[in-house]
Amino acid sequence: MSAKIPYKTYLPESRMPKAWLNLKAFMPEDHAPFLNAATGKPCSAAELEGVFCGECVRQELNSTDKEIEIPEGIRSFYANFRPSPLVRAYFLERELDTPAEIYYKFEGNNTSGSHKLNSAIAQAYYAKEQGLKCLTTETGAGQWGTALAMACAFYGLDLKVFMVKTSYEQKPYRREVMRTYGASVTPSPSDTTNAGRQLLSRFPGTGGSLGCAIAEAVEEATRTPGCRYVLGSVLDHVLLHQTVIGLESKAVLDMYGVMPDTVIGCMGGGSNFGGLIAPYMAEKLQGANNIDFIGVEPASCPSMSRGRYAYDFCDSAKITPLAKMYTLGCGFMPSPDHAGGLRYHGMSPVVSKLYHDGYMRVEAVKQTEVFAAAERFARCEGILPAPESAHAIKVAVDEALKCRESGRKKVILFGLTGTGYFDMAAYKCFNDGTLKDYIPDEADLARGFSFLPSVKEQ
Repeated sequence: MSAKIPYKTYLPESRMPKAWLNLKAFMPEDHAPFLNAATGKPCSAAELEGVFCGECVRQELNSTDKEIEIPEGIRSFYANFRPSPLVRAYFLERELDTPAEIYYKFEGNNTSGSHKLNSAIAQAYYAKEQGLKCLTTETGAGQWGTALAMACAFYGLDLKVFMVKTSYEQKPYRREVMRTYGASVTPSPSDTTNAGRQLLSRFPGTGGSLGCAIAEAVEEATRTPGCRYVLGSVLDHVLLHQTVIGLESKAVLDMYGVMPDTVIGCMGGGSNFGGLIAPYMAEKLQGANNIDFIGVEPASCPSMSRGRYAYDFCDSAKITPLAKMYTLGCGFMPSPDHAGGLRYHGMSPVVSKLYHDGYMRVEAVKQTEVFAAAERFARCEGILPAPESAHAIKVAVDEALKCRESGRKKVILFGLTGTGYFDMAAYKCFNDGTLKDYIPDEADLARGFSFLPSVKEQ
């Protein structure tokens, strides 16, 4: 029956999700709470609302409601670019000569070029409803910054983006898209904030990191009246918004009676991976399937595969609350490779808890292998993937080749989170043969772990 599935399928609009799925409500045990670094006690809603939008805080702390309604104002905007297509990768299957069935959920069919718009429009909507005038944020590869710039322009909000310096220099046109939508963009670390100046003093000449940019954006938000900070990954409410990816994917595959054996996604902060796996993971937590969930991270920033499960700051300047997550330490400074959106020292507390409890596994891959897989995919499927997305492609290809070797047929679903048309400098390096792999050694990791705070858990 699955052979009749079209190359590209869109979920009928009448079946588009009207509620996000709250994966935390299905977990046997909630992840550890955010802690106030000064007191060591769980953060209250009031403390979090000094940084984040009020409704986002309520979603962040909600561990009981299995579904959270998507407001009509958000659903009407979603209709501009959703549903996104679920694609049967017939051409990739033929290229690999594999008995595996391969599907991918493509989130690049919007101006931002990625899945990030799913949460950007939600957070901007809630900010507008709250009466806020401006937002601040960080961005790595630039996809989140682009998406939030679009959302803020739609709702008439000012936006200041701190962009990781490496990406700011590698991707000038991504920066210009943000500016076109009205956002101001500052390379991070900068000399415009106390956090930035401290980081520049500690790491002269650094290319920055997401942790650096987060610190600057939080500082800017807390000192600006009528302003809040919004985050594009990691936090529970961001993962919640991204569950539209998994809900749509499952609805389409259910239409054809297809159940994945393996679900694969790239991981930086964990929200797109968590959003893709959410409905299937909810079933697994209830004993209804035994799907192999694989999160893929860069070997240059292996927060899950080589990190520690511990409380840590979410930023490099140690001004955010503490989250219990897999982390390399908030002082870990990743190499300036081309996986910009995945270069974060920590990971979603939800995804970290699922990994710690054995419900998923993780693979770390080298960037030269990632770009080789991206090139192979582009030549047969016709889409140039973002470097971040290509991490998932790399492992999906590996799994499909295992099927060829064993003769076993499996159904593989992976997330193609965005396009790579602003990443041509990276592709040029790969094509020129100048792209290098970097893997931190034990001394690099030890320096990062030295920044972990001493926390006595409740």
